[in-house]
Amino acid sequence: PGNQPCFINISTHSKWLLFSPDYYVMVIRHRADSHIIKVYSEDGAGKVVEVPADMRARDVCQFLVYKSHCLDDNSWSLVEHHPLLGLERCLEDHELVVQVQASMTSDSKFLFRKNYDKYEFFRNPLNFFPEQMVAWCQESNGSIPHSQLLQNFLNSSSCPEVQGFLYLKTSGRKSWKRLSMFLRRSGLYYSTKGSSKEPRHLQLLSDLEDSSVFTVTTGRKLHNAPTDYKFCIKPSKVRSECKELRMLCAEDEQSRTCWMTAFRLLKYGILLDQNYKSPQQRKSPVSHFTTPVRSVSENSLVAMDFSGRTGRVIENPLEAVSAAVEEGQKWRTFIPKKCLLLYLYLILLCLSVIHRTQLWFHGRIRREESHKMIMQQGQVDGLFLLRDCQSNPKAFVLTLCHHQKIRHFQIIPCEEEGQMSFSLDDGSTKFTDLIHLVEFYQLNRGVLPCKLKHPCTAVAL
Repeated sequence: PGNQPCFINISTHSKWLLFSPDYYVMVIRHRADSHIIKVYSEDGAGKVVEVPADMRARDVCQFLVYKSHCLDDNSWSLVEHHPLLGLERCLEDHELVVQVQASMTSDSKFLFRKNYDKYEFFRNPLNFFPEQMVAWCQESNGSIPHSQLLQNFLNSSSCPEVQGFLYLKTSGRKSWKRLSMFLRRSGLYYSTKGSSKEPRHLQLLSDLEDSSVFTVTTGRKLHNAPTDYKFCIKPSKVRSECKELRMLCAEDEQSRTCWMTAFRLLKYGILLDQNYKSPQQRKSPVSHFTTPVRSVSENSLVAMDFSGRTGRVIENPLEAVSAAVEEGQKWRTFIPKKCLLLYLYLILLCLSVIHRTQLWFHGRIRREESHKMIMQQGQVDGLFLLRDCQSNPKAFVLTLCHHQKIRHFQIIPCEEEGQMSFSLDDGSTKFTDLIHLVEFYQLNRGVLPCKLKHPCTAVAL
């Protein structure tokens, strides 16, 4: 009525929209522009999400982070998973999810998980590109300077190439052939005559524009692979035809990482740099969409005085101790002795199991499962998790990644004068609980090869 705002029911949307006469244009997105996708977490739970046709993979990740109330540290990824083919890859942040889903089969699905090494090559390029594998194309002699390594990959006018030996699986067979290969902007080539780079000896194996690089998740025995470091180049238009897949195998993890990272850089170029430097990633690690994750360590707690009208922080340590003693005396008068013992027992019980609520603790998982989780979330230095020890029911195991190798350290319980503690270095450094132990090694390397940096987590959707 008049110039007052009113609610209008749009029957096609079954929603009430606020319409004001001050606005002359009202844009309505129809359901025809939206698509339904289903995203799965590590525990197999799925969430149905309605996304518009122009929604990027990063936008979907931010939505899931917000819905799951987890910390947005710019390391979440949407994974394209093909269980029948045994292939998976992390979508780039700029990729349109609806377009990717159109190329997937009914058995394929999206996974939501951490991927710490998605942009790690920007921070530590020398760890990803060994000097002996990266060089100029034959038009230019000499090697690429370390300072210009990534710039040459991102600059479309330059011509870096990755070279080395790879095993190529013979089509229709389980036999593999070791070939000298060269990755350039125009595609992946192999030499028909030793390590020759002459054009007449180079055969195109796959182009980059219409293909994507995948990690092979199936075991080594299934493909009779010569090593465990398998990856695959899959044409975008191919859904389930195994004949079109290019199964490759590197000699070590560093070589495989180099080939796969160079494939992404040569294909997407400056888009990866824009994703890495995007405004969303330059913000504070704690997004305004998420609920801050609080530590339960005593180091994050302060003494408070609520005796007045408003609470205040007790900054004087002596006053804090005096207040604690006074509060303890009050509890003795309010709680009977029998209940007090039960109360203290419950407190000790909670302290003994509080570590099981932490994101980095994964309970009774096997050694192989911890390896799989570390590899799935990116083999970067400092990626870690804690789990129960299988050989000693009272001990725990720290699983840590360093230099693309996964190592295990046993955490032994120590009891002295009735006080239980935990140690990683045979009792030289003791901690009252696992939370203090983790926080210590996040700040100090100690006996470990590196500090604890990235917790290996699994979110439930």
